[in-house]
Amino acid sequence: MADRIKLTLSALIFGGGIVAFYIFADYPLWMRVLGMLVIAGISLTVAAQAEVGRQALDFFKESRTELRKVVWPTRKETVQTTLIVLAMVIVVAIILWILDMFLLWAVKLLTGQGG
Repeated sequence: MADRIKLTLSALIFGGGIVAFYIFADYPLWMRVLGMLVIAGISLTVAAQAEVGRQALDFFKESRTELRKVVWPTRKETVQTTLIVLAMVIVVAIILWILDMFLLWAVKLLTGQGG
Protein backbone atom coordinates (compact mmCIF):
# COMPACT_ATOMS: atom_id res chain seq x y z
CA MET A 1 0.00 0.00 0.00
CA ALA A 2 2.83 2.39 0.85
CA ASP A 3 4.48 1.67 -2.49
CA ARG A 4 1.29 2.60 -4.33
CA ILE A 5 1.15 5.87 -2.44
CA LYS A 6 4.79 6.63 -3.29
CA LEU A 7 4.28 5.83 -6.98
CA THR A 8 1.06 7.85 -7.11
CA LEU A 9 2.79 10.78 -5.42
CA SER A 10 5.65 10.49 -7.92
CA ALA A 11 3.20 10.53 -10.84
CA LEU A 12 1.35 13.52 -9.36
CA ILE A 13 4.61 15.44 -8.91
CA PHE A 14 5.62 14.73 -12.50
CA GLY A 15 2.16 15.60 -13.80
CA GLY A 16 2.23 18.83 -11.81
CA GLY A 17 5.58 19.63 -13.39
CA ILE A 18 4.11 19.17 -16.86
CA VAL A 19 1.17 21.41 -16.00
CA ALA A 20 3.55 24.04 -14.55
CA PHE A 21 5.66 23.86 -17.72
CA TYR A 22 2.69 25.04 -19.76
CA ILE A 23 1.27 27.44 -17.16
CA PHE A 24 4.53 29.38 -17.06
CA ALA A 25 4.70 29.68 -20.86
CA ASP A 26 5.69 33.37 -20.60
CA TYR A 27 8.99 32.42 -18.91
CA PRO A 28 12.05 31.61 -21.05
CA LEU A 29 12.20 28.04 -22.34
CA TRP A 30 15.51 27.27 -20.64
CA MET A 31 13.99 28.12 -17.23
CA ARG A 32 10.97 25.91 -17.83
CA VAL A 33 13.15 23.01 -19.05
CA LEU A 34 15.43 23.37 -16.05
CA GLY A 35 12.40 23.39 -13.76
CA MET A 36 11.03 20.31 -15.49
CA LEU A 37 14.35 18.50 -15.05
CA VAL A 38 14.32 19.32 -11.33
CA ILE A 39 10.71 18.09 -11.03
CA ALA A 40 11.61 14.90 -12.91
CA GLY A 41 14.52 14.33 -10.53
CA ILE A 42 12.28 14.79 -7.50
CA SER A 43 9.68 12.48 -9.02
CA LEU A 44 12.27 9.78 -9.72
CA THR A 45 13.66 10.13 -6.20
CA VAL A 46 10.20 9.56 -4.74
CA ALA A 47 9.58 6.62 -7.09
CA ALA A 48 12.95 5.10 -6.13
CA GLN A 49 11.71 4.75 -2.56
CA ALA A 50 9.13 2.16 -3.66
CA GLU A 51 10.02 -1.51 -4.14
CA VAL A 52 9.68 -1.21 -7.93
CA GLY A 53 12.02 1.78 -7.87
CA ARG A 54 14.60 -0.09 -5.82
CA GLN A 55 14.44 -3.00 -8.26
CA ALA A 56 14.93 -0.59 -11.17
CA LEU A 57 17.95 0.99 -9.46
CA ASP A 58 19.43 -2.45 -8.80
CA PHE A 59 18.90 -3.34 -12.46
CA PHE A 60 20.73 -0.21 -13.62
CA LYS A 61 23.60 -0.86 -11.18
CA GLU A 62 23.93 -4.44 -12.43
CA SER A 63 23.77 -3.22 -16.04
CA ARG A 64 26.61 -0.80 -15.37
CA THR A 65 28.64 -3.62 -13.83
CA GLU A 66 28.02 -5.83 -16.89
CA LEU A 67 28.87 -2.97 -19.23
CA ARG A 68 32.28 -2.68 -17.59
CA LYS A 69 32.92 -6.35 -18.40
CA VAL A 70 32.41 -5.82 -22.14
CA VAL A 71 35.52 -6.16 -24.28
CA TRP A 72 35.27 -3.29 -26.74
CA PRO A 73 36.76 -3.66 -30.22
CA THR A 74 40.01 -1.96 -31.09
CA ARG A 75 40.15 0.92 -33.55
CA LYS A 76 41.51 -1.40 -36.24
CA GLU A 77 38.66 -3.89 -35.76
CA THR A 78 36.12 -1.09 -35.87
CA VAL A 79 37.53 0.37 -39.09
CA GLN A 80 37.68 -3.07 -40.74
CA THR A 81 34.10 -3.89 -39.77
CA THR A 82 32.90 -0.50 -40.99
CA LEU A 83 34.63 -0.99 -44.35
CA ILE A 84 33.09 -4.45 -44.74
CA VAL A 85 29.64 -3.05 -43.99
CA LEU A 86 30.12 -0.22 -46.50
CA ALA A 87 31.29 -2.67 -49.16
CA MET A 88 28.28 -4.91 -48.57
CA VAL A 89 25.92 -1.91 -48.74
CA ILE A 90 27.40 -0.96 -52.12
CA VAL A 91 27.14 -4.55 -53.42
CA VAL A 92 23.52 -4.89 -52.30
CA ALA A 93 22.69 -1.47 -53.77
CA ILE A 94 24.11 -2.53 -57.15
CA ILE A 95 22.18 -5.83 -57.05
CA LEU A 96 18.94 -3.99 -56.20
CA TRP A 97 19.60 -1.45 -58.96
CA ILE A 98 20.05 -4.25 -61.51
CA LEU A 99 16.90 -5.97 -60.24
CA ASP A 100 14.99 -2.70 -60.49
CA MET A 101 16.19 -2.17 -64.07
CA PHE A 102 15.13 -5.72 -64.98
CA LEU A 103 11.70 -5.30 -63.39
CA LEU A 104 11.23 -1.93 -65.16
CA TRP A 105 12.10 -3.60 -68.49
CA ALA A 106 9.72 -6.51 -67.76
CA VAL A 107 6.82 -4.20 -66.83
CA LYS A 108 7.34 -2.11 -69.96
CA LEU A 109 7.43 -5.28 -72.07
CA LEU A 110 4.27 -6.69 -70.46
CA THR A 111 2.31 -3.42 -70.73
CA GLY A 112 3.38 -2.77 -74.29
CA GLN A 113 5.11 0.55 -73.53
CA GLY A 114 8.49 -0.47 -74.90
CA GLY A 115 10.85 -3.31 -75.02
